[in-house]
Amino acid sequence: MADLSTYEAPAAAKPATTVREIPRDRGGSALKRADNRAAYLFLAPWLIGIVLITTLPMLASLYLSFTDYAVLGLPNFVGLENYIRLFTADRRFIKSIWVTLTFVGWSVPLILIFSLTVAVMLNRGLRGLAIYRSLFYVPSLIGASVGIGLLWKEVFGERGVVNYLLGLIGIAGRGWISNPTFALPSIITLNVWTFGASMVIFLAALRQIPDSYYEAASIDGANAWQRFRRITLPLITPVIFFNTVLLLIQSFQAFTQAFVVSNGRGGPVDSTLLYSLYLYQQAFQNLQMGYASAMAWVLLLAIALATALMFWSARFWVFYGDR
Repeated sequence: MADLSTYEAPAAAKPATTVREIPRDRGGSALKRADNRAAYLFLAPWLIGIVLITTLPMLASLYLSFTDYAVLGLPNFVGLENYIRLFTADRRFIKSIWVTLTFVGWSVPLILIFSLTVAVMLNRGLRGLAIYRSLFYVPSLIGASVGIGLLWKEVFGERGVVNYLLGLIGIAGRGWISNPTFALPSIITLNVWTFGASMVIFLAALRQIPDSYYEAASIDGANAWQRFRRITLPLITPVIFFNTVLLLIQSFQAFTQAFVVSNGRGGPVDSTLLYSLYLYQQAFQNLQMGYASAMAWVLLLAIALATALMFWSARFWVFYGDR
């Protein structure tokens, strides 16, 4: 029998290979850094523009809003005096708020209604759709221009086209722009005339709705109104929300129409004194830059509040496909 007392167990076998640490891809990192530098280089003009043209002027206007600054002298810090004066001692400021709210309250719903109505009509497959779409879109490009404002002033003047057409059917015309009752509605009409941009967006949304939805509803006996109310409107609520936000921001800042029609005065009897027009008067006619800066920040906060309320209300009426 073999003597096991002198037997030695073999040593544990060592692995044939060892795991090496993978070296970092220095070339890939360098390439990534080079791509980032190229991206920042191309973005540099935009970033510089944001800082120099937007951010710094905004910060400067915020400081000036707390000063008495008449351009020709140095700013004199007055604290909240400009803001207190706005809401307690400036009747024209309060008037401009009501005129602007009236302008926004009528313009935004009317533009939405007109643009959606025309988009639904064009979505029915009319021949020459591209031509109609272009014709309706053109006013959006030129509607806020000075030339169109002057043309509109002539159209609604005492000897304008509107009074001429009314005279053909035996109705006596009037000075639409010179009448405090009709001056603001004339400007609202001009603003509604520029519904083309919203119409194009609505038309694009309508063409994305599958025809199978309407076919199934028709088989179930739904009429045209029911199909529009139960299918079309819910599916385009995100686009309605988008257009509403854009129109709110644009309408609060409306300026050119009122400036041209009223010759920069906001008349008659301040009936067309939009907020932006009054801000312009304080800044460039009265040279009250500190006061105008305070007005600009009030306008910014008002637009931000209106936009925030729109986003808050969206949860109750905007339908998205993922919920």
